[in-house]
Amino acid sequence: MICDTPKCLLAFDGKTLLQRHLEILRSCGIDNLTLGVGHRAADIAHALAELDGGQSVRLIENPDYTQGSIVTLWRLRECLAGDDVLLMDADVLYDYRMIERLLRSPYPNCFMLDRDMALGEEPVKLCVRDGRLVEFRKQIEVACDYVGESVGFFRLSNVMCQKLLATTARCIDAGALDTAYEEALRDVLLAEPDQFGFEDITGLPWLEIDFPEDVERALIEILPRLAK
Repeated sequence: MICDTPKCLLAFDGKTLLQRHLEILRSCGIDNLTLGVGHRAADIAHALAELDGGQSVRLIENPDYTQGSIVTLWRLRECLAGDDVLLMDADVLYDYRMIERLLRSPYPNCFMLDRDMALGEEPVKLCVRDGRLVEFRKQIEVACDYVGESVGFFRLSNVMCQKLLATTARCIDAGALDTAYEEALRDVLLAEPDQFGFEDITGLPWLEIDFPEDVERALIEILPRLAK
C-alpha cells in the first residue's frame, strides 16, 4: 500500500522509482548521489543493495522524518556544502528528458515549471511575471502572468546552496521544525529573484505520487508516454 511503502519503492512496469532515478541520473553522467531517507529507511537500504550492492549511493537517515522536510534538508547539509547540486524529490515518475533540460539550462539556479496543472491546494506553484519567478508556494497571493506547477527538481549553484543552508539553519535554530524545505528555498528565491531562472517542461510526462489515485494515473496516463 502507498501509505506504508516508501514512495521511492513504488514500482511501475517492474521498476521502482528509486531504480528509475538511478538509471536516469547515471545516463546523464551524474554518479555522486545522496539519498535522504526516513520512513522505513532499512527497506530503502535493502532495495539499494539489491540494485547495485549499495556502494554508489550515500544514504543519510533522518530519524525525525515525521517533522518537516526542512529537517531532512538540514541532515543533508554536508552534501550541499561543496559543488553545484541537483535537489530532487524522490516520489516522482518522470521522463528522462526533464533531467537533460535541467542540466542543459543556461540558468545555474533553475526551477522546473509545468503550465498544464490543475489548480488546487496541493500543488506547489510557481508564479511568473515579466518572465521572472515571483512566487513559489502552495498558496499564492501575488499578481502574475501565469502559474505553473513545480516539478520538485531544482538545480542550484554552490553559492546559492550556501544561502539555502543559511536559511535552513535559521529555521532549525528557531525551532520551526515543521517547515517544508520549499519554504527555505522560497526565501532564497524571493531574496534574489534575478539569480534564478526556470525551464518550462509543459508537455513532458511526469507525476508526483502522493495518493493511491496517483498510482493508477501514473500507470494509465504517464507510463505509456515516457520516452525510452
